[in-house]
Parts: sequence; structure tokens; C-alpha cells
Amino acid sequence: MKEFILDARGLPKTAITTAIESGVDYILIEEDKANEIKKLGRVKLIIQDKEGNLTEDFVIVKIENKADEEKAASLAKSGKKVIVQTTDWTIIPLENLIAQSPNIYSIVKDSEEAKTSVGILEKGVRGVVLKTDDLNEIKKVAKVIKEDTEKLNLVKAKVTAIKPIGMGDRVAVDTTSLLKKGEGMLVGNSSAGMILVHAETEESEYVASRPFRVNAGAVHMYTRVPNGKTTYLSELSSGKEVMVYDYNGNGRVVYVGRAKVERRPMLLIEAEFEGKKLSAVLQNAETIRVVKPDGSPISVVDLKVGDEIVGYVEEAGRHFGMKVEETIMEK
Repeated sequence: MKEFILDARGLPKTAITTAIESGVDYILIEEDKANEIKKLGRVKLIIQDKEGNLTEDFVIVKIENKADEEKAASLAKSGKKVIVQTTDWTIIPLENLIAQSPNIYSIVKDSEEAKTSVGILEKGVRGVVLKTDDLNEIKKVAKVIKEDTEKLNLVKAKVTAIKPIGMGDRVAVDTTSLLKKGEGMLVGNSSAGMILVHAETEESEYVASRPFRVNAGAVHMYTRVPNGKTTYLSELSSGKEVMVYDYNGNGRVVYVGRAKVERRPMLLIEAEFEGKKLSAVLQNAETIRVVKPDGSPISVVDLKVGDEIVGYVEEAGRHFGMKVEETIMEK
């Protein structure tokens, strides 16, 4: 995930508090003000001493010529976290530096510059450094960095089989966020073919809605986490990050509050898109829903062969959760 830094040197307390409430990763502050910031909330600090040196391996490099750019690249390659300051807003030095090292941060003045920075050369800067006392701009930059993180091309897959397969251990993921209708988690027996399982946003005559929960399915299945990686459902626990998506493929990061593993009757659901197989093992219960192409949820109890549901397919296999280009067959 990208990092958000507020340069709080000379800023009022209201700006710093707003940044903390918005999920800022670091506050950059002078040494003599550090204790004041610590009273406002639990947040990591980058402290500037009287000589201008920064803690946490950060350095600021002002880019005025090619020699400055080469200095910044050298520091980044050595492991330093380089905050790049340009004399005017220009993408070219950042492109050159990002191509050489992932340890590049850019100074931005607003959310538009932040959005541009995180998209440079597709992978973007590691983080942005914002200095403003505009509370709304702080919130906008936080949203760019922290919430709108991924866009996937989801597909309309046709259900080919629904089979009861007896008892199994399933994971219900309770997040620290409220999910909306049309949102859920992508899960699959293979990372190459995943199905979108809807959050429990809908009430029924039997149970109340729990819009923070996704009853995600069997412990062995993959689900997506930030940076294009996957993890097993059994590995989710309090505090871990996981991706949720809406039916249009817009993804955001949420945090696991708890993951409950319980033994329940299970269903194997299989679907197909252009000859590619998608499958998932889900709990056999009315409250478990997958997603139709229009974003509406449909219970696995009502699902029929031939119905269209939302899913995701990819070509590569996975090794320790990372996409790899090699021959992997999963059945």
C-alpha cells in the first residue's frame, strides 16, 4: 500500500489531528514538537533534528539538475527513503527515479498531484508528502492513498455445477469497515478463477444484516490482499489487510477485525468464462450470497446452473501468494 506523510512543520494542531483521523502513516515534525504530536494519537513520526537530518531513514533531496537526480537515485538504491522536492511540478525526474528504485516519495500540494504521483509508470511512488492546512485537502489525499487502491476487470461467468460436498471448516471474515450492497471478497479454489462472495448486507426473516462480514468460504481457498497478492483464508487474522471489491471491480483495502472458523455444511460452486474455470467452496446456507452482473446478491440456495455470476480470471499461477509466470495446474 502507498504511504501518506503529512509535513506538519509549522502547521496548526487541527491539520495534524485531521491527518491522524484520516489514517496518515507518518507525521514529519521538528524535534522540539515531537512530544506534542505524540499526545494527539498513536502515529509514526519522522523527526527533524536541529541540523535538518530526518529519522526513519528518510532524506529530502531537492532536484535542480541531473547531478541532484543521480544523488537521489544513489541514496534510494542504498536503502534510504528519498523524499523528492522539485523546483516545479514535473513528472520526468520522478519517472527516472521510480524506474531505478522503489524508495521514492514525492512532495505534493493537493490530491490531484497525489493521484498523478501514485500512477507514474503504473507502479508509482512509494508515498506522498503533503504540506497544507486545508483540512478537506488532507482528507482528499488520504482517500487517494488509502482507499482507491485497485481496479480489476471482473467477468460474467456462467454457473456450471452446484454440488453439496459434506462438512468442512469455513471462515467468516468480520472487517472493521461497513461494506455496501454489491461488495464482497474474491475467493477461489484457484487464484486463476475466483468468485465474488457478497457481504452480509441483506436482512432476511431469519437473521439481521451484518454489513461488516463476508462469510468467505472454506479455509483452503485463496483471497486477494493488497499489491496483487493472495493469501489463504485460514491465514487471515485480526489486523491483517484484505481486499474487497464491488461488482464493477473497484477494490479497496479493509482490515480484519476477526476471522471465525467454524464447521459447516459446504457447497462446491463451479462456473466458466470463455473456457476458463472458476470455483469456490462456500457454506451451504441461505445467508451466503454470490453476485449477479447487475450487482444484486443471490443466495447459494437459490443459485441454478446457467445463472451468471461475477468472478475474476487470471493467467499466472501463484507462489507464496505472488503471481508467477510458470506452468501450474490446479484441479
